[in-house]
Amino acid sequence: MADKLKVTLVKSTIGSSPKQKKVVEALGLKKTNKSVELPDSPQTRGAIEKVKHLLKVEEL
Repeated sequence: MADKLKVTLVKSTIGSSPKQKKVVEALGLKKTNKSVELPDSPQTRGAIEKVKHLLKVEEL
């Protein structure tokens, strides 16, 4: 496993469930095509798994 993950929101949350919108916001993503670096932990991986159809994930 990598130390950090670069997570990019590539699809809009319009039309997603309110729960999925909260997960995306909790990851620190607000706008499309914006990226954040997050620590690689089981909690982060679980949140990414819930909304993986909206994200692009790269290991750093």
